[in-house]
Amino acid sequence: MANPVTKKLASLWEKVDKKLSNQPSKGTIDTRDIETEHLKLVIKEGTVSIDKLEKIQKVFKILSLVLVYAFLVFMALIVLLPFYWMIITSLKTTTEIRASTQTFWPKTVMWSNYANALSGNFNFPVYLRNTLVVGIVSTLGTLVTTIFAAFAFARLNFKGKDLLFSLLLMTMMIPGEMMVITNYITVANFGWLNGTLWGAYLAMIVPFWVSVLYIYLLRQNFKQIPNELYLAAKVDGKSDWTYLWKVMVPLSSPTLISIFILKLMGAWNSYVWPNLVADNPDFKLITNGLRTAFSSEGNVEYGLQMAATVVVTVPLLLLFIFFRKYIMRGVGRAGIKG
Repeated sequence: MANPVTKKLASLWEKVDKKLSNQPSKGTIDTRDIETEHLKLVIKEGTVSIDKLEKIQKVFKILSLVLVYAFLVFMALIVLLPFYWMIITSLKTTTEIRASTQTFWPKTVMWSNYANALSGNFNFPVYLRNTLVVGIVSTLGTLVTTIFAAFAFARLNFKGKDLLFSLLLMTMMIPGEMMVITNYITVANFGWLNGTLWGAYLAMIVPFWVSVLYIYLLRQNFKQIPNELYLAAKVDGKSDWTYLWKVMVPLSSPTLISIFILKLMGAWNSYVWPNLVADNPDFKLITNGLRTAFSSEGNVEYGLQMAATVVVTVPLLLLFIFFRKYIMRGVGRAGIKG
């Protein structure tokens, strides 16, 4: 649909053209003799002026921004509400928590819940030691296997490479819960469920040294590195090992940092598998300790449990806040090239 202003200008130009065509043909007509300064654009009643159109566009733009930010604020509140409820529950008394009417702010602020949680049945130092050992060792092992596998699928040429990589990607569609029984039988056959601390560590670490998702992310990042660098390294007599650690790994550091952080967070939050293979209380991780430390004979001290949960959650929040740009950059770079 044509703009009313454009139609008016076209009609005005037609009138000027007709006026020029009615002039006697005495040589060439100089259009500069037309007094264009006295020409006026008159918009009839019922049409929309340019100023009014601009105002309407501004109103629609403001309304769209308001709706977008209102939706984002609403979704942010939904995400933050569980964290807020966890914090205020950690500051309430047991009587207030079990009351039929819940409050959005504690009537009596119980800061002592934090001290009681860390000094009571919750063996925080032991759980923290086990979690750090399992998390760091499993993360480093995952980085090593991911780097080697991604380099093989990105740079090396061997028969069946694409088929093997496709089969690995297909395994991502299998839920992890379906492999719990087979993994348990495997670690039991290896003799790791022998009731020792190192056996529990091996059972919690080794089965999760390989992650197809991280191999896929790093492979996509490796494929973005120009092949000319690889050929130049070969001309200089560099081996694949040297090229991997001197060129590809430094260039892919954002993705590797993202994998390190995500894997460490996953190990910190893991619950099902450590609870299955670490039956001794001295072998449990933080998540398993939180589940059983504050309950006795069916009575759960929710205030102390939430206080300990806040203490355990804070390191993950700080880790994500300070390193979120590396996570976004690493995942974004890995998804550019297919």
